[in-house]
Amino acid sequence: MSKYNILVVEDESIVSKDIQQSLKKLGYNIVGAAATGEKAVLLANETKPDLVLMDIMLKGDMSGIDTAEKIKETLNVPVIYLTAYADENTLSKAKVTEPYGYIIKPFKEIDLHTSIEMALYKHSKEAEIIKERDFLYSLVENKEGDDGVIFVKSNSRLVKVKTSSILYVEALKDYVVINIGEAKYTIHSTMKDIEKKLPKNDFQRVHRSYIVRLDKIIAIEQPNIVIEGGKKLIPIGGSYKDDLFNKINLI
Repeated sequence: MSKYNILVVEDESIVSKDIQQSLKKLGYNIVGAAATGEKAVLLANETKPDLVLMDIMLKGDMSGIDTAEKIKETLNVPVIYLTAYADENTLSKAKVTEPYGYIIKPFKEIDLHTSIEMALYKHSKEAEIIKERDFLYSLVENKEGDDGVIFVKSNSRLVKVKTSSILYVEALKDYVVINIGEAKYTIHSTMKDIEKKLPKNDFQRVHRSYIVRLDKIIAIEQPNIVIEGGKKLIPIGGSYKDDLFNKINLI
């Protein structure tokens, strides 16, 4: 496995060395060891570790909880607390910093290994979600739909869809179904959000539950629209009729 970089924050020298020895045996890389919160913050910013093992009861002005909060201000790094104290007051303070684990001293190597691996896995999954969210936000901000492309989530994948291939969009409660011929993509969204992402000149809201691509309309048999393929009749809502007729070349 690839070596993960770990910062050890522990004010008892013997305990710190024992932890570092255990980590090396387990295949991790030690990027630094600190006995105070101030030094831990400096080391964290210098080495940018993959994970921090943090003793809660540090000597000096900064506790482990204070140190974890300071590190979180500049780094997105998981923290696992090490402590011999498991009282409710300490636990309540520690929870506020959203740690990825809480190991009670003394602990075995298997406990250390399991906690670290679980924390690293959880953090990586959270990072993936954040990356995907930011990517989707960037699509909205950059108005990618105006360039003829949108991205939809399907089975944990982001699928690129050309807006020219969309027949219509249908609202189903808290979901929206994008219909592309034989394919359908169901996403958790609103019609209002979908409207913003689709090219305005090519699409029209014709009903509170339907948006159609104008060049996919093959006939209008009031009060319905016949979409390309003739398999779907889409109702025209009374409040949307004028906007639709204004957009099509009506003779």
